[in-house]
Amino acid sequence: MDKLIERFLRYVSFETQSNPSVAHCPSTACQLVLAEQLKRELEELELCDVTLDEHGYLMARLPSNVDFPVPAIGFIAHMDTAPDASGKDVKPQIVENYIGGDIALGIGDEVLSPIQYPDLNKLHGHNIITTDGTTLLGADNKAGVAEIITAIAHLKANPEIKHGDICIGFTPDEEIGRGANLFDVEKFNAEWAYTIDGGPIGELEYENFNATSADVICHGVNVHPGTAKGKMVNAMNIAAQFQLMMPAEETPECTEGYEGFYHLKSMEPAVAKTELGYIIRDFDRQGLEQRKAFMQQKVDELNSRLTKGRVELKLTDSYYNMREMVEPHPHIIEYAKEAMIACDVQPDIKPIRGGTDGARLSFKGLPCPNIFTGGYNFHGIHEFITVEGMELAVKVIVKLAETTASKYSK
Repeated sequence: MDKLIERFLRYVSFETQSNPSVAHCPSTACQLVLAEQLKRELEELELCDVTLDEHGYLMARLPSNVDFPVPAIGFIAHMDTAPDASGKDVKPQIVENYIGGDIALGIGDEVLSPIQYPDLNKLHGHNIITTDGTTLLGADNKAGVAEIITAIAHLKANPEIKHGDICIGFTPDEEIGRGANLFDVEKFNAEWAYTIDGGPIGELEYENFNATSADVICHGVNVHPGTAKGKMVNAMNIAAQFQLMMPAEETPECTEGYEGFYHLKSMEPAVAKTELGYIIRDFDRQGLEQRKAFMQQKVDELNSRLTKGRVELKLTDSYYNMREMVEPHPHIIEYAKEAMIACDVQPDIKPIRGGTDGARLSFKGLPCPNIFTGGYNFHGIHEFITVEGMELAVKVIVKLAETTASKYSK
């Protein structure tokens, strides 16, 4: 474990924020800089089949060390960080043996408070890595990258731990929903895999939202305000009317567990045209279709009321619930549960209120549930992770490799 935190702190120093407004892959060149560094490290570990393509997909393989056939399994993490907060010049700090109360982030007024984040109350005595309050940390998902590489290094250094082929994949652009777009499942050559991209200790997830993006475009008419009477149609007013037609109790801040939502995440306002960007989420595929129909119904209702101006709706499905692709292979989850329990980790099986590369990879023929990293509060300046959580993630990866091999031993 000596190099785990060293690796993590080194990786978060790389700026790798992805950019949803750029069409090509990777969406930012800086992701390739980290990918090249990771490629060198995998080569130094003398792994096989280390490849990095022009799109930033990095793969490698740790060969089996047993003389009987074992299914190849994979571990996957993404290199990019979310565009929701800056990932440049990350300055992490380590709070050793946390005793409770507020944690000052850097030298400013920003704090990490157990009043706002009650999970901190469960972490007394832990060593906590936080931001300095000006950027996100990047534990999502550089913690997963560091944990996978540390686990592989441990397996290399301890050949008495028996395992089959272990496939490693690091992807770009996961945070903008494209991490699986160009992932070559055939080249990866694993029978199943696990994304190491979850949150607190024990998380094991094989259900996620069905997801759709919805663009509501409100068209108005812009003329000089001095001569606007009877002529101007303010698209921002139309947009406001539409937002008020959406159910206020079905938003992210009002839902939990298996409850779906509508989320207004962006707006490009102007008098002539205002665009509202929504995401729609539901764990049930039929429920997602009903939500899409509801939005179309509200667009039609608003258009029927407008004497001037109009509204249009564009819907794009993003990903679906991986449960239907993972459930036919229950051993994938059972091996993970067994490995966690062997590491004194209580499995916490819950749905992902979001998505991962694993969701789309599952539909590409690579069943791929999600395992914890030990992190909290992803995508913002209050992101943090515990050293203990990261260490347990490494142990679970190692034990999962060993457990899988043990199931196929002669």
